[in-house]
Amino acid sequence: MSSLKFLDLSRNAFSSSTLSWLSNLNHLQFLGLKNVSLQGNFSSAIGNLSSLTHLDVSNNQLEIIEPKCLESLCNLRGMDLSNNGIDHEVSEIIVSLSRCSLDRLESLNIASNKLSGHLPDQLGQFKNLAYLSLYRNSISGSIPISIGKLSSLKVLDVSYNRLNATLPQSLGQLGNLEDLDVSNNMLEGNISEMHFFNLTRLRFLLASNNMLTFKPNSSWIPPFHCKSIGLGNWHLGPQFPQWLQFQKNLSFLDISSAEISGVIPTWFWNLSTQFEYLNLSHNQLGGEISYLLMSSMVDLRSNQFTGPLPRASSDLECNSRLLEILGSLQVLNLGNNDLTGTIPISLGCMVHIGLLNLRNNNLFGEVPSSLQHLNGTLILDLSENQLTGSIPAWIGDKLSKLVVLNLRSNNFQGYIPDQICTLNSLQVLDLGYNNISGAIPKCFSNLSAMATKPSDQHLSYWAFELDFDNMFYLGALLVTRGREDEYSTTLRLVTSIDLSVNSLTGEIPKELGNLMGLRSLNLSKNLLTGKIPENIGNMEVLESLDLSMNRLHGEIPSSFSNLNFLNHLNLSYNNLTGQIPSGTQLQSFDRSSYIGNHLCGPPVTKNCSGNGETPDFTNGGSSGGKKRSKVNWLYVSIVLGFVMGFWGVVAPLFFIRSWRFAYYQKLEQIGDKLYVFWATIGM
Repeated sequence: MSSLKFLDLSRNAFSSSTLSWLSNLNHLQFLGLKNVSLQGNFSSAIGNLSSLTHLDVSNNQLEIIEPKCLESLCNLRGMDLSNNGIDHEVSEIIVSLSRCSLDRLESLNIASNKLSGHLPDQLGQFKNLAYLSLYRNSISGSIPISIGKLSSLKVLDVSYNRLNATLPQSLGQLGNLEDLDVSNNMLEGNISEMHFFNLTRLRFLLASNNMLTFKPNSSWIPPFHCKSIGLGNWHLGPQFPQWLQFQKNLSFLDISSAEISGVIPTWFWNLSTQFEYLNLSHNQLGGEISYLLMSSMVDLRSNQFTGPLPRASSDLECNSRLLEILGSLQVLNLGNNDLTGTIPISLGCMVHIGLLNLRNNNLFGEVPSSLQHLNGTLILDLSENQLTGSIPAWIGDKLSKLVVLNLRSNNFQGYIPDQICTLNSLQVLDLGYNNISGAIPKCFSNLSAMATKPSDQHLSYWAFELDFDNMFYLGALLVTRGREDEYSTTLRLVTSIDLSVNSLTGEIPKELGNLMGLRSLNLSKNLLTGKIPENIGNMEVLESLDLSMNRLHGEIPSSFSNLNFLNHLNLSYNNLTGQIPSGTQLQSFDRSSYIGNHLCGPPVTKNCSGNGETPDFTNGGSSGGKKRSKVNWLYVSIVLGFVMGFWGVVAPLFFIRSWRFAYYQKLEQIGDKLYVFWATIGM
């Protein structure tokens, strides 16, 4: 063993204490301990391995790597400490490495740890460093100017930290840099052409979610030809970035929320590339969408686009190109624009689509039956338009993978088709604010994704089902708990049914109580009758319940005491009676949650009688020892006054003709006097 040079024990189960014998392997050059359940401090096992050139202890639960032990690793060329819980100042590790392996270190990966503090100037002394990843830590401060001395650097990833200040211009000196990722920090300030001066090999420029400003000269030609550019949340506008026309190899572009306005230039639509990801959302771009670029994901939401959606042309060549584009799409998001017209039949060619979002436009007409071919769709959002007709039954028959179905705020009529109940993966159903009638289908209990308590395992399968290498995460804008929120990373945990503001009749099906995993239920502003089902209390993870403005009667079920996660409740304006179940969280809600009923007990002000029932004030009771209810003489006097006034004054005007003529003649005289009075004042 003392002569061993290569040892890989990865993907086993060891502990730090059982590996103390490693310190005797004086000739060891490669040590692989990736994903072996190491915990705590691992320093003693590697402190004497002076011949070590490559060390991989990634994907463990290490908390401590003593910086002092790194000072003896004089031959180290590559070290991977990523995906642990190492809690150190980043400067301690870098300074320790610089004392011995300064001229040899080529690769350093300390991503996904708990590193803090500032990057030291010594970072620029590793002249052979080609790969540096500090992704997802808590490093603050600025990127040191010395970074420009890393002449061999090809990959620099400092994303998801707390870096502030601005980017140093010295980055522009890194002539070998291919991959730069500084996204998701707090960088601010102005970026100039000098930041990219010598980056001729740059292929990935990812810097979204910072507060940087870049407005180069309109004649600037970038020295690089990138495959991916992410500058979301930068200040790039108001003009569309002209320098993008020289990026002929782009497959990923994110310039969302960049304060860009105006019409998209023709040269952009005519780019010869095939995008895999295109995000121009949350700008002020206008005009018509003449083309859909060859993309797997297109996000143009929250702009000012007008006109109809692109349709198949009569020109055979254009038609063929459009069908090719539609066939390649996996995500199409055109929500929050001013698009008009009907939904094109040609959208049914999007056989690989996973998300189709056309919400908040001015689309009208019926949902074309061609959309039934989108059998791989996970999210379908056609809400906030002017769509008519009935809810297509084929949604349940053909779109079997649906997770989110949002048809809110349209003009749909008719019944809810029973076929919806076959959508076993459905987690969000929103049909609110339409003209839907009929009863709530009892078969809703078959919506199995809502019938089981949510867990990461069974709800996360669809989040990355599309082939994007995790470049995006599906998201949706949903109304829950009385407000509108956008869900992205947590969407897989949302389960909701919203049928509010329709004309639904009949009773609330007791079968809804089988939806044990439902978090939000809104049936408000309908014509529902009957009692609230007792087994609603079985929905133990329910967080929001709104049954207001219906015609429900009876008592609030005692089973509501089981709703321990309930934080939004509205039962107002029904005909509910009896005592609000006491000793539960129901007393924590505002009394407005119960207004418009005949309820008693906290939190409402009306007290209950001794037997727990609402007092009956309509009967005076008998003289046989029962307490008489007090007569409210104010109400009696109001009624008597109305009767006397009506029969004494108003009734004779109806039945005595001479009185009626005299009354109107008197009104006319008063009107003439007022006219003369105001005319005199006007003169």
